[in-house]
Amino acid sequence: MIRTTGRRLIAAAITTTALAALAVVGAGPASPASAASYVAISGSGSTWSQNALDQWRRNVATNYGMQVNYSGTGSSAGRTDFINGTVDYAVSEIPFQSTPDVPGAQPENPEAGSFAYMPIVAGGTSFMYNLKIGGKRVTNLRLSGDVITKIFTNQITNWNDAAIQADNPGLAMPNKAITPVVRSDGSGSTAQFTLWMSKMYPSIWSAYSGRSGLTSQYPVKGSMKAQNGSLGVAGYVSQGYGEGAITYVEYSYAMKSGFPVAKVLNASGYYVEPTAASVAVALMQARINGDLTQNLDGVYANTDKRNYPLSSYSYMIVPTKVRGIFTEAKGNTLGTFASYMLCEGQQQASALGYSPLPMNLVKAGFAQIARIPGASSANVDVNKCNNPTFKPGQSESDNVLAQTAPQPAACDQKGPNQCTTGTAGAKTDTAVSGSGSGGSASGGSSSGSGGGSSTGATTGDAGGTTGDPVYDENGQLVSSTTAGGAVSKPFDLPDSGFGPGQFAMVAALLLLVGAIVLPPLLSRRMRASDRRPDS
Repeated sequence: MIRTTGRRLIAAAITTTALAALAVVGAGPASPASAASYVAISGSGSTWSQNALDQWRRNVATNYGMQVNYSGTGSSAGRTDFINGTVDYAVSEIPFQSTPDVPGAQPENPEAGSFAYMPIVAGGTSFMYNLKIGGKRVTNLRLSGDVITKIFTNQITNWNDAAIQADNPGLAMPNKAITPVVRSDGSGSTAQFTLWMSKMYPSIWSAYSGRSGLTSQYPVKGSMKAQNGSLGVAGYVSQGYGEGAITYVEYSYAMKSGFPVAKVLNASGYYVEPTAASVAVALMQARINGDLTQNLDGVYANTDKRNYPLSSYSYMIVPTKVRGIFTEAKGNTLGTFASYMLCEGQQQASALGYSPLPMNLVKAGFAQIARIPGASSANVDVNKCNNPTFKPGQSESDNVLAQTAPQPAACDQKGPNQCTTGTAGAKTDTAVSGSGSGGSASGGSSSGSGGGSSTGATTGDAGGTTGDPVYDENGQLVSSTTAGGAVSKPFDLPDSGFGPGQFAMVAALLLLVGAIVLPPLLSRRMRASDRRPDS
């Protein structure tokens, strides 16, 4: 009886060991890159770059278990949060303002040596509008810089103004009041737009605003409507009551809303849309200051026919010392996420309505990542950076996107004809209702050796134009027909050492060995015991 019970217990132990081994092995390794090793981080600030930032946050959360929180409260609020130490990072289009640009505001004086500016994405500040002629939506509006400035300073108040009509010979402009829609919150978009007006049309801007430089808080006067955030201004224009309205907003928001943007007249006399390629061309003339803030004077005056004059980039304000809620453990997450944005994340920039950063800004960004406490394991090797604007071994002057950017079509030149092709999120053509013969914006040719797209726009809806890589909501490549184009590949996370996944694999191996070796040993002992006489 005792021997039978012993045999049953031994058999049960063997079975349990084997099942445990199979269970551990079947469970496989831990989640990618041991997600638990990444501490959650939080930030706030710009809505200008939020569409790109939100996509990248979804990517790393889904694929790598990395939690990156962000609140689009506006650039001014983000900079204030960073100074107060209530966030781990902030995002802004302008640097800290030691001399307030808004009357009554407090100077922004962060602790010395506590921060650095890191470029994250480029783009064009666009002019999204809602306009109809004869009940049909206009998608091919053109505006010169002085007209834009006069619209947003209440000097031009009707769509049939002679100056607007001169920009649009192919359209019979309607007798419709203009509703300028501006930001109600402290905004980097407002700062960039007002900086451009103050540089290019100083007398018009100063007469309206009473100041000579930029402001992040737009002075609201007359029939203007003020809305909070990029979603607020884009949302107002896109509603039925928004007919006749125009706003300044990142190109990405017009694409997502399915609305057009105005083509803006550049220094060479061409009306240009803020596509990824035209922004890349523009920023070749940007001057980068020692702290990585931008000087855009050269962009505004760039004489390249393909240039979009209101191009700029946004940057993340990253901590360079432990303070507030920021810790070195958070620095590991922030550094890895920042490296992802500069490299792999840039592949989605064009499809999201932005322009990917060139090599010089990526290298400068890597230098800033190296200053983040705890970020020593982040990738800062430009030759391992899967960025679409350059390839390993190329120099900083080799911007693939700018080199292959198409030339504008003849009908985009200032003159008697006007292209009928739609823009941004509204690609439907607009029939000629004025004078001229019209024409298609797809008539432009590529100027680069790379044989870029022959269309006048490199982005269409959120999925990109034919030939562009198309990604799903998690950042995974769905399709690509572009020969030699950048293709998304798994992001290389830093080695987290001998962690839970490795321990699980060793335990599984030991249990499996036990399940194989123990049964014959125990069986021989049982047979030997059976041969011994009872005591």
